[in-house]
Amino acid sequence: MTAHDAPPAPAGTAPRSASTVVWLLVGSAFVMILNETIMSVALPVLVTDLQVTVGTAQWLTSGFLLAMSVVIPVTGYLLQRLTPRTVYLGSMTAFSLGTLICALSPGFAMLMTGRVVQALGTAVMLPLLMTSVMRLVPAERRGATMGTITVVIAVAPAIGPTISGLVLSTLGWRWMFLIVLPIALIALAVGTVLMRLSGETRAIPLDWVSVVLSALGFGGLVFGLSSIGEAARGEALLPPWLPMVVGAVALLVFVLRQLRLQRDGRALLDLRPLTIRPFVVSVALVVLGMMSLFGALILLPLYMQDVLKVSAFVTGLAVLPGGLVMGLLGPIVGRLYDRVGARPLVIPGAVVLALSLWGFTTIGAATPIGLLVGLHVVLMTSLSLMFTPLMTDALGRLPGELDSHGSAILATLQQVAGAAGTALFVTLMVVFAATPGVAADVPGARAAFLCAAIIATVAVPISLMVSRKQAA
Repeated sequence: MTAHDAPPAPAGTAPRSASTVVWLLVGSAFVMILNETIMSVALPVLVTDLQVTVGTAQWLTSGFLLAMSVVIPVTGYLLQRLTPRTVYLGSMTAFSLGTLICALSPGFAMLMTGRVVQALGTAVMLPLLMTSVMRLVPAERRGATMGTITVVIAVAPAIGPTISGLVLSTLGWRWMFLIVLPIALIALAVGTVLMRLSGETRAIPLDWVSVVLSALGFGGLVFGLSSIGEAARGEALLPPWLPMVVGAVALLVFVLRQLRLQRDGRALLDLRPLTIRPFVVSVALVVLGMMSLFGALILLPLYMQDVLKVSAFVTGLAVLPGGLVMGLLGPIVGRLYDRVGARPLVIPGAVVLALSLWGFTTIGAATPIGLLVGLHVVLMTSLSLMFTPLMTDALGRLPGELDSHGSAILATLQQVAGAAGTALFVTLMVVFAATPGVAADVPGARAAFLCAAIIATVAVPISLMVSRKQAA
């Protein structure tokens, strides 16, 4: 019996203890994911304080996501090779260490290092959380539970700018990490006591060639996207097409290698979930939604502070209602999914997502903050209608032996989408800016939001392909 074959309630795990494990994982992941976007409002401050360009500073967000996308493919292997307890403790230790490094950073290089170490811990937590839910929670209650996870995956990054704005208005940027550090250490201590979920492991070798190919593939694509804006300003170290070509070739070789290794169960990332049509459709929509989410989260704070000239505190408050709405709707949408399935929720969600982003393309130098808040709330409402049903439906379509690999694929593509979206939209904002050297102006913001709106519009016809039958 392998770790994949674990029954819904492992021996020795009572329903109450299973619930405790899930809530411990949810709470830990919430703190971790919060850090994905906590830097977005701080970018203008960091550009001045650390004396770096906007293109460099945005790597504190896109680099975090990129590091996660490189590590997450390995988690399918880790969840087979190590017990859930070992994976959890290793994840929280790495995150706590990275947070400490960030808090003590004297400059950009050390801050970037700390963000990467944080990402290593965060990357492992997401697949661990989703895999544990699929194994511990009965099928009829997975929608409601995944609704709670939506709060982690979507709401945490949504309220990150709010917390960042509040901290920056009274304290320095290092306090964003000093506040998180004790929370992370408490979660680590509690997990040491309560995380008793065990599971049988399988001694399989780690294919280091696949690890390198994965890093080159995802890293090359996102690095190339990020370099376009720097190339336009004459600051790029390499022509953008070079890392993108390297990344595309590496990903192709990675896929071919996994297809060969999975024949005898040695793949770093088993790609068989991608042969299941409902899984592929749901994942494609999650990717488009995550690009839209992170695009808005990175564009809106820059636009509000650089164009509308509002403070970080006001910016944080402006995006708070949207985060709260998504948090409130997550469990509700999850329960609706348990009753009606994904299709009746996802299709209207995709339509509203496109409409909200087209609304953002009309912004100007005198756009009322109230209108921006309203558009942001509509955006978050649409994503709440999509994320919970899509993620639950995607993983519910997989056989038990593919749970951890399906979770790893979903989490990897989420983070790659977030990193690519961040890099792409910041690049467009810089390239199309009418005033050279500024982080954001009206033409640049409109161009970036236009791209986000087009991406969201592509999601509408794809949403019509969501299965009418509910996952078992």
